[in-house]
Amino acid sequence: MKRKLLIGGALALVVLIATWCGLYVLMNSRTYQVAGRIVPHVDTADKVVALTLDDGPTEHTPEVLRLLAQAAVPATFYLTGSELAAHPEFGAAIAAAGHEIGNHSYSHERMVLTTPGSVRDEVERTDAEIAKTGYRGPITFRPPFGKKLFALPLYLSRHDRTTVMWDVEPDSGKSPTADEIVAEALDQVRPGSIILLHTMYGSGAASRAALPRLVSELRARGYTFVTVGELLTH
Repeated sequence: MKRKLLIGGALALVVLIATWCGLYVLMNSRTYQVAGRIVPHVDTADKVVALTLDDGPTEHTPEVLRLLAQAAVPATFYLTGSELAAHPEFGAAIAAAGHEIGNHSYSHERMVLTTPGSVRDEVERTDAEIAKTGYRGPITFRPPFGKKLFALPLYLSRHDRTTVMWDVEPDSGKSPTADEIVAEALDQVRPGSIILLHTMYGSGAASRAALPRLVSELRARGYTFVTVGELLTH
């Protein structure tokens, strides 16, 4: 009897570990979610890439906009509702410059163990802040930290919203230099890539420094920059 209990307990533990591992993989997958459309990369032979900038807007927004204007590059900004509410003038500046704006949730919390009501609130409050910027283009969604399980994909699917991930993330290591960011991006990029940079905080100084060089290097290799909305049409 004791042996059976031990075997049963061991099997239950194995099932629990396997279930957790499966949920962890699902939560972090860039290529799969339980419902709706998820896009980490667009399968195309055209040498086009989308530059996406996460978080903000913050006091670094004017510098980022200046760098993009100097490089003549359109970008897709995944902004948070709370920071848009705190800095409406920067959100309006992004829209006025002609860039695309995406929804990156309101509070930038991991949307994993969350309720349908909480998901709706996070998405719709941010949509309302985006509308205040004057932006009227398509609004895709990027999960904070790239994490999602059930409630978020189901909501997005029911509202015909695309989840946009990425396949090039050169600045997420341990404080990479501008040189390292450029080198890693060039090593990873391919036609249809979605490039993720974090330029909005003080920790993003290297990413801001890398941005013009990255644009120049990719153009020298024949790449054209488009917004996420444009990339999705390829």
